[in-house]
Amino acid sequence: MTEFNLQEYCRDVAARAKRASRALAALSGGQKNQWLETVATMLVDRAELILAENAKDLAAAREAGLKPSMIDRLTLTRKTLEGMAQALREIAAFPDPIGETISSSIRPSGLEVRKVRAPLGVVFFVYESRPNVTTDAAAICVKSGNAVILRGGKEAIHSNIVLGKILADAAEATGLPKDAAQLLTTTDRNAIDEFLHMPEYVNVAIPRGGEALVKRVATEAKMPVIKHFAGNCHVYVDPSADPEVAVRVLLNSKMQRLGTCNTAESLVLHSQIAPSLAQRLLNALSEKGCALRVDERARKLVGDAVQVEAATEQDFYAEYLAAIISVKVVDSLEEAIAHINEHSSGHTEAIISQDVRAIKRFTTEIDSAAVMVNASTRLHDGGQFGLGAEIGISTDKFHARGPCGVNELTSYKYVVYGDGALRE
Repeated sequence: MTEFNLQEYCRDVAARAKRASRALAALSGGQKNQWLETVATMLVDRAELILAENAKDLAAAREAGLKPSMIDRLTLTRKTLEGMAQALREIAAFPDPIGETISSSIRPSGLEVRKVRAPLGVVFFVYESRPNVTTDAAAICVKSGNAVILRGGKEAIHSNIVLGKILADAAEATGLPKDAAQLLTTTDRNAIDEFLHMPEYVNVAIPRGGEALVKRVATEAKMPVIKHFAGNCHVYVDPSADPEVAVRVLLNSKMQRLGTCNTAESLVLHSQIAPSLAQRLLNALSEKGCALRVDERARKLVGDAVQVEAATEQDFYAEYLAAIISVKVVDSLEEAIAHINEHSSGHTEAIISQDVRAIKRFTTEIDSAAVMVNASTRLHDGGQFGLGAEIGISTDKFHARGPCGVNELTSYKYVVYGDGALRE
């Protein structure tokens, strides 16, 4: 038996992905959609096999003492698989972006200059825990004409291997390039570094997971990276807020699902809101089992009715991914904006307000990928925005920001038409 050589394995995978990306760029939208539909059908037809492999990952995760939020991300169910299949069908229904004319003009010389959407090439996608991301990422990459190399976390290895087999089987059944979506079967962490140092094959790296993983990829990559480090999201309650809207949006933003990047981690209260509303908001969180880490002014607002802890400065930067929220009281909209821009990770912020001028200023001056007005931070999502499944939510400003769907995984090129045109 020959000895496994990690470097040779990774270089072979990357070279095959590069060749597949060139073939993918020439495929019609119909061919890519046929693959998407076939993967969707296989997810449902092979549900028992997928869930059996997922059960192995869950058992290992519990034995290893993984946090409940991590186990939640790792868990697949029949309903989850049906949702994964539906997401692929929604992507298939989108127009094919490749070859779309973004803009065009006729120059005085008679040249027709077209700006045309084109694939990025090869995507190296590194992610943790969520096996549903395996098919989402593959679907978005292939639909946008890109080959993808998928490197999931070791905690989901059994689930990902069976999903990777489905991607390959669907490619064989539909005539898609067989290396269009390759899943790495090695759990060796050094494989990540190998791919991050191959810019001759990999055009962009996308990490999706904990802050340590994202920082590692951003630091080591020799190619562009699309990323977000953390999801420290804020809900700001303005003096003009509708109390019912404030309670509903706050509870949904914080408690609907704890382990996601668009979950609210900080509540900012204007000092002029009625004490009764402040108490109601904090009581509502406490009753749902959310721990409150508050500044001194918030402590006085809540009185002795609710148990709280004093917030440290670090609390205002924290992405808890747990039933904990920091609470800050401010004296003005300006102070709220300054506090949020200072402590936010640039992901999602929400304002609860009926004041048009306050809303306008908040949405203009807050520097985050999404700003929600009287709406939950949990709605910052590709599907909720009508973009279909997403490969992640970027807090960068280049090359993409917010939900990264099909269009965000494309570049462009100029196609220029002339009739024997020359430069004088």
